[in-house]
Amino acid sequence: MSKQVAVILSGCGVQDGSEIYETTLTLLRLDQLGIGYRCFAPDIAQHHVVDHRRGEVVEGETRNVLTESARLARGEILPLDELAADEFDAVVLPGGFGAAKNLSTFAEAGAEMRVLDELKEVLEDFHEARKPIGLMCISPVMVPRLLGNGIAVTIGHDPGVSGAISAMGGLHRSCGVEDIVVDFEHRVVTTPAYMLATRISEAATGIFKLVDRLDELMDL
Repeated sequence: MSKQVAVILSGCGVQDGSEIYETTLTLLRLDQLGIGYRCFAPDIAQHHVVDHRRGEVVEGETRNVLTESARLARGEILPLDELAADEFDAVVLPGGFGAAKNLSTFAEAGAEMRVLDELKEVLEDFHEARKPIGLMCISPVMVPRLLGNGIAVTIGHDPGVSGAISAMGGLHRSCGVEDIVVDFEHRVVTTPAYMLATRISEAATGIFKLVDRLDELMDL
């Protein structure tokens, strides 16, 4: 049986959900390696809705994170509360501000943030089973709240976000857009992606390296 990876989404669109290119590149690389995947998202209301053309919050509009994430997954998606770690070999969280707005309160609360309970529960299951966990872009900021202190991650170079990671007990490592940071002890792999990328090819290099390393870790 082929390896199976769970991909956790947070909506559709960089400003209020999952980053579309990061998600697509992740799924592409998994498919290229012959790794099966299944997408999941929480069945909750979005923090808010952003008009991506204008970059402005749309007052009075509401959307559902699971429904929006289904756009990215071409309808092949399940609620996050149906994700069982024992059915998968690894898990990946693409970035996008949905991670900071829907999966956590980082966008509002910074280092005082909370994470979604059901996300914490399932990530703890993967962690306790020593199954590899990949996070990209802004998603690694959640690691101290999801998995505990002392885990090395990267979001690139941003001093504000890296400072928040340190304030929460995490370990931040500066990293270029085309590279990854691997915490071998905790089996966590991170890459900056669009925290730094200015071109889709830059994001692709780091994301492909992340997925490749997850593939290797699944064999260990």
